[in-house]
Amino acid sequence: MNRKNWIRLVLVLGLTAVLLFVFIQKTDWGEAFKYLKTHVKWGMLLLVVLLTPLHMLTRAWRWKVLMVHEKPDVRMYNMISANAVGFTVSYIFPGRIGELVKPLYLARQEKCRPGFAIGTVVVERIFDVFTMCALLGIFLLARPLYVSIFNLQADSMKRLTGLGIIGASAATVLLAVCLGFIFFRDKALALTGAVLRIRIFSERFRAKVLELLHEFIDGLKFFRSPRTLLAYIALSFVVWLGIIFYYWVFFLAFDIHLNYFFLFPYIFLTAVGASIPTPGMIGGYHTFSQQALIELFGMNPNEAGGLTVVFHAVQYVVTCLVGFLFLWKDGLSLVQIKRLGEAKNP
Repeated sequence: MNRKNWIRLVLVLGLTAVLLFVFIQKTDWGEAFKYLKTHVKWGMLLLVVLLTPLHMLTRAWRWKVLMVHEKPDVRMYNMISANAVGFTVSYIFPGRIGELVKPLYLARQEKCRPGFAIGTVVVERIFDVFTMCALLGIFLLARPLYVSIFNLQADSMKRLTGLGIIGASAATVLLAVCLGFIFFRDKALALTGAVLRIRIFSERFRAKVLELLHEFIDGLKFFRSPRTLLAYIALSFVVWLGIIFYYWVFFLAFDIHLNYFFLFPYIFLTAVGASIPTPGMIGGYHTFSQQALIELFGMNPNEAGGLTVVFHAVQYVVTCLVGFLFLWKDGLSLVQIKRLGEAKNP
């Protein structure tokens, strides 16, 4: 491991430790597990376990809308397995390397262009952010309709609005860059080639980067098709409304009856925490989930902390088991797949 990677690892682990400390020190764990033990409904919790891989299926369904432009007969099995393996790698290793492993794994299994697959995953992340921000926006705009039964503090509303604006702004910038690649393709390629002419880059490296950039831009072409764009937007809402349903059932498993609509801001906040590049979402997910449960639903820190630990543990264990099952069936090891991502990660 070179010096740059060591520095990155130390920073990520340091951030993880800080966030985890913030989460742990708020909770009396004896009380937290006492609450969980007395409120759990085991039948419903089993249903939650069975529903955990659901988002891999809906994500694969959405992903296929883009990948058919590269390979019309792309297999759903490989798209689901790529999602599972990508999430597993991100859960185990720091730096969200699974985001790169996912498209490269699919490209390997389907014998398609890696750059094209990477481009589609960039699109996926842009629309994930836009969809979450849209759901949060609907929640905030509808406030006059529910203020009498679900009234948030002004500070909480302000923070939610601020995070929503930041998320939408970041996604808009990334979207603008992608559109720039599409509509100014020749200029983008020429500029990239000029930058790579610096002596530290070999001719072979320069050629490979430009090849991947060509493929990447091809993976963004769906923006030119209104029909594909509308289908992708609709399926993005299917993905995230399904994730919200999953959490709604999770709360029912602990005898907590919440309005489905009121989970919109909670899912948004946990997604913000999960986006922090710590291994397995540890720290970021926990801190944001606990604070969201306290602020949105008035839970005490022990109850919120205990639920968050169970939420994370079930997702972590089930996802990794599914990912390892696919790897075993395909005759691959986790180390091989990690190296696949590192080979493309600067």
